[in-house]
Amino acid sequence: MRAVALALLGPTASGKSALAQRLAERLALEIVSVDSGQVYRGMDIGTAKPDAAEQRRVPHHLIDMVEPTESYSAGRFRADAIAAVTDILARGRLPLLVGGTMLYYRALAQGIDELPAADAGTRAEIDREAARVGWPALHAQLARVDPPSARRLEPNDAQRIQRALEVFRTTGKPLSALHTAPRQPLPFALTGCALIPADRAQLHRRIAERFDRMLELGLVDELRSLRRRHALDPARPSMRSVGYRQVWGFLEGAYGEREMRDKALAATRQLAKRQLTWLRAMPCDAVLDPLAPDAWERFCGLAQAFAAEGRAA
Repeated sequence: MRAVALALLGPTASGKSALAQRLAERLALEIVSVDSGQVYRGMDIGTAKPDAAEQRRVPHHLIDMVEPTESYSAGRFRADAIAAVTDILARGRLPLLVGGTMLYYRALAQGIDELPAADAGTRAEIDREAARVGWPALHAQLARVDPPSARRLEPNDAQRIQRALEVFRTTGKPLSALHTAPRQPLPFALTGCALIPADRAQLHRRIAERFDRMLELGLVDELRSLRRRHALDPARPSMRSVGYRQVWGFLEGAYGEREMRDKALAATRQLAKRQLTWLRAMPCDAVLDPLAPDAWERFCGLAQAFAAEGRAA
């Protein structure tokens, strides 16, 4: 029997981090982040990164991996996550993968294709086009050359539209046609638990409360400090993160604080919608409503069964 890792996946503001922290303090768990924002150093408030006290109580992995001027890919995440989980299992502890970056989790669970490396010149060219005609127009362009990729992307999903067009322009082949390479199996089994709130309005209230708390903690000043310390621009993957992207516009004087908040909440709600769409499409071993009164008891029961299975392995 292969060793087992548990994954707790959910949309932003669904309470997955609190559930994970509470469980990790009960069982011999270590948390492996599945969050594309928490990999960046200094981006703490806007990614709801665990603070120093939380990290002292429970070991965390795959946070603070790179500077916000660098890129971090799904392929690198898969390699790093496999290494982290393997190390945790070797020390007789149980790995708990926690996050909402579904692209990362899919790369881990299903493998990832061998794709061409990033081409800075082509990306810059696409960014200039987007500034001139907008991302929906580039999404329409993608639909003409790579319909399957366009169908799975929202018209404003800038980062993924850019990547799909970049692959087509540099290889002459659609990205969807490259998803054919044999994939390496994981050295451990994955048990996935999806957090899917039944009450969308309550999730939206939590999203608003969460962002307001980030503002109170100093999100605007955090981004000011990052801009002073690093050569950042809004096209970098780190600065495309929800929240940071809207605060960037505010710091540039494009709109006021109220509009910044409204834009951030709208973008976060859209992110949660995309995350839920991914979750519903992915095979998971259990589905829980994190906002239900019995969420903790149900999750704890699942985790204890997982722990027993992991020890048996």
